Amino acid sequence: MKEGAVALARVQQADGQFKLRPVLVLRPMPPHEDWLVCGISSQLQQEVVGFDHVLAIGDPDFALSGLKASSVIRLGFLATLPNSAFAGRLGAVAPHLLSLLRHRLAVHLDK
Repeated sequence: MKEGAVALARVQQADGQFKLRPVLVLRPMPPHEDWLVCGISSQLQQEVVGFDHVLAIGDPDFALSGLKASSVIRLGFLATLPNSAFAGRLGAVAPHLLSLLRHRLAVHLDK
């Protein structure tokens, strides 16, 4: 996997079940090089304004993502996943968007 990838991964849901969900790969995590990811949802009402990011079909970067519908990149839905959790790569986000999202997360964590 690679930073900035939009991928399908088996992610644990609130009910304890694992489901294939789209995720954004944020950064490898030490010491075992598992991946910090955040969830992506087509449920736009889940957006936390000023924190999450909506990637809409009309956005210039949308086609690169491999997503099928406008979606919210949910920085509040984080997981650390091993390589074995990934089922495939859909696309990627532009480097400037990945940088913006990691900055938002870092600012939030530093409060």
